[in-house]
Amino acid sequence: MANMCPEKTPVAEQDPKVRARNFKEVCLGYTAEEAMNEAKRCLNCKTKPCVSGCPVGVRIPEFVAKVAEGEFEEAYKIITSTNGLPAICGRVCPQENQCEGKCVRGIKNEPVGIGRLERFCADYMMAKGGETVKKYESNGHKVAVVGSGPAGLTCAGDLAKLGYEVTIFEAFHTAGGVLMYGIPEFRLPKAIVQKEIDNLKAMGVNIMTNMVIGKVLSIDELLEDGYEAIFVGSGAGLPRFMGIEGETLVGVYSANEYLTRINLMKAYLEDYDTPIKKSKVVAVVGGGNVAMDAARSAMRLGAEKVYIVYRRSLDELPARKEEVHHAMEEGIEFLLLNNPVKVIGDENGNVTGIECIKMELGEPDESGRRSPVPVEGSNYVLDVDTVIMSIGTSPNPLIRSTTPGLETNKRGCLIVDENEATTKQGVYAGGDAVTGAATVILAMGAGKKAAAAIDKYISEK
Repeated sequence: MANMCPEKTPVAEQDPKVRARNFKEVCLGYTAEEAMNEAKRCLNCKTKPCVSGCPVGVRIPEFVAKVAEGEFEEAYKIITSTNGLPAICGRVCPQENQCEGKCVRGIKNEPVGIGRLERFCADYMMAKGGETVKKYESNGHKVAVVGSGPAGLTCAGDLAKLGYEVTIFEAFHTAGGVLMYGIPEFRLPKAIVQKEIDNLKAMGVNIMTNMVIGKVLSIDELLEDGYEAIFVGSGAGLPRFMGIEGETLVGVYSANEYLTRINLMKAYLEDYDTPIKKSKVVAVVGGGNVAMDAARSAMRLGAEKVYIVYRRSLDELPARKEEVHHAMEEGIEFLLLNNPVKVIGDENGNVTGIECIKMELGEPDESGRRSPVPVEGSNYVLDVDTVIMSIGTSPNPLIRSTTPGLETNKRGCLIVDENEATTKQGVYAGGDAVTGAATVILAMGAGKKAAAAIDKYISEK
């Protein structure tokens, strides 16, 4: 019988006061009974609007129907027929803007908890030891993938299933890209990411770490070495700063550096000797998901007070509502309609405060958001010892500067056509290297599209 409850089945979470001081996962996930109950809220619409909202085309009503029947393994098989990273997507996808945003149940009430159900299926299979991974027969063709983030992992997995000999070249010492260095443990446990990577290896994908393409090897050298096509999924890891006075003071971090030290270099664990400031009062500048991650991480590292300083209002805040809700529950203070104009330091060059100016909303900008305008004479100083800049990132120029024929736009992003092909023959690209900083699932969608295009390109040569 259908479950016509207007609200999603509640999911267990750590108590906010407890989780604000540990790096354990916040959301504890559904039980089997809860998952089946939530799955029964699905109306199994004939038009399947939820599928149109999924960048990788997961057959959502089909897998949800299997969950409702208690056929969890079958549900998992349906998901993984199009999505190679379900445990990750179930945790970090902005479902509210994608599949759940299209759910008919969401018109008058809450949508079906598609993300929670996807996570449940993946966790269920992982607890059982996982699905047996198949190694596919080689078709004799080699493809290189630059970067092991969500775009690269997806492209590599799809190509491996088609029989290609795939080698991933990763700049860091650990594979996983932003999934490893960017998203904190309390949102995405690294053991889960590692399991997905191990599955790829079992399929025959070769992963080479500490390989900075553009330094160790160039794109042209890879093409000369027998790789018939290359996918560039190198992300957008170059942080932006505001260009205000004091940004070079000790205690000013980019969110990228701060989160990398915590997530990849394990600064939150006592047995890791990773340098990071033991802050008392932190200001995080920005309002996206990365800003939420940095602020919540700072709290967990022991900060007494953490502020989010954002120049627009709560309505314009770009972070996921769930992340904002969790941050507020954990005691993060939001200074909305405020903007930094100067970082203040002492005689030793250490941060002691940040000067801000109050803002008010004017006319909408090109994106449709109302432009913030400074309120004259409203400057004030916020006493902090750490400032984390989280105002966006752009692609590292290394690959484009060492690859003749590879064109980029004015933001430094690679230019691609509708099939993710760049301006250099045989080279494809996707994810943040093309779009600038975006979501995991959009990067995966690009990797999936590129894999299909690469297969077509090689088969027609």
